[in-house]
Amino acid sequence: MSTNPSPKTKRAWIVVLGDIGRSPRMQNHAKSFAENNHLVEVIGYDESRVNQEISSDPRISINRMTPFPEIQLPRLVKYIFKIFWSILSLLSVFLSVKKADLLMLQNPPGIPALFLCYFYCKIVQAKFIIDWHNYTWTIMALDTSPRSFMVKFAKTIEFYFGRKSDLNFCVTEAMKQDLHENYDIEATVLYDRPPEKFQPISVDKKHDLFVNLAKVYSEFRSEKDFYETTAFTTKSDSGEIKLRDDRPGLIVSSTSWTPDEDFQVLLDALIYYDKTAATDDVKYPKLICAITGKGPQKTMYQQKIAEQNFKFVKIITPWLENEEYPLMLAAADLGVCLHYSSSGLDLPMKVVDMFGCGLPVCAMNFKCLHELVVDGKNGFVFNDSKELGNQLTNWFYGFPGNAALLAMKDEFAKNIKKFHSLRWKENWEKVALNRL
Repeated sequence: MSTNPSPKTKRAWIVVLGDIGRSPRMQNHAKSFAENNHLVEVIGYDESRVNQEISSDPRISINRMTPFPEIQLPRLVKYIFKIFWSILSLLSVFLSVKKADLLMLQNPPGIPALFLCYFYCKIVQAKFIIDWHNYTWTIMALDTSPRSFMVKFAKTIEFYFGRKSDLNFCVTEAMKQDLHENYDIEATVLYDRPPEKFQPISVDKKHDLFVNLAKVYSEFRSEKDFYETTAFTTKSDSGEIKLRDDRPGLIVSSTSWTPDEDFQVLLDALIYYDKTAATDDVKYPKLICAITGKGPQKTMYQQKIAEQNFKFVKIITPWLENEEYPLMLAAADLGVCLHYSSSGLDLPMKVVDMFGCGLPVCAMNFKCLHELVVDGKNGFVFNDSKELGNQLTNWFYGFPGNAALLAMKDEFAKNIKKFHSLRWKENWEKVALNRL
């Protein structure tokens, strides 16, 4: 396929002052721009692998910046050095890439990207677009006081340059209202929707996944030495694959291991489940909890996990590649989302992906979660570890054949199917394309 622009082809920059591989929404934007007559330059940090459909598309170029090195410095000094590092990194890319017709910036993180992108767009007369996922200042406030100088400074910069953008998208109606009422910024709601790769899968594909996982994780291996048997599935001599009646329950949670996703809540809930299951080992299955992702608190919590003396719960913390993650979601029995939002105005993309795979969720409650998860309709909402523990014990009681829960699971499945019938591609072309 030729990448030479036609007279009507435009060049779109997607700027992510973070890890491109862990920015699924911006990768989705890049793909949509490419599918709609744009040559795309994605600019960001190279810390994890991007989706293959992005990296292999000749219309999309990845411009990788070098992340700030991990060195021990006082917080304020490190933050200042990191800003200057980001300025130099962005400028070096801006000067080496062909001129943009439009630039879309992911916010947060917005400093120093907001003012650099604004001035670049003014100089080259490109359209400046901000895609609001959350607020930079509320994330900074997690580590310090909202009244600190740095937080106030970030808030001032964020919304001063936010008002200078040509176009704004945001992820919820609550954020749209907040931007309008408090910051005089008009935004269009572009809900996250699952890409096509997040789909329910067959029992055969589940079996293939479990076989591969069993090569690395003993938790997925069968205790019985049957022909091609995993802890979850059996394959007969004739090739027929079935789910085992004595299989464990499989929970999946994806986390960035940061303060805005308190893993301790899930750990305490699993401790509660383990103690409850010990009182009736006939009605409660063993659980395998797969917690995916990378982040600063992962090592600390791995040590806490190792200290537990579980009898009915096993926890693994794999890093799944982009092709494996949708399969894991589609193979699970329940998803858990610990995201509670620093601003209360964004929605967790991981739940969107889970719904795309037909997976019901238990999600941490916050202000606008109801725009995505409706308690008792497509999942459960919890406020603390006790509520989550009760949801786990109720969901897996009599698993996998509890007739009393089948009606609820059918209702969940219908509502989730209705949600994922509208995919990212169609939603983007309907909401975003005619505004560009």
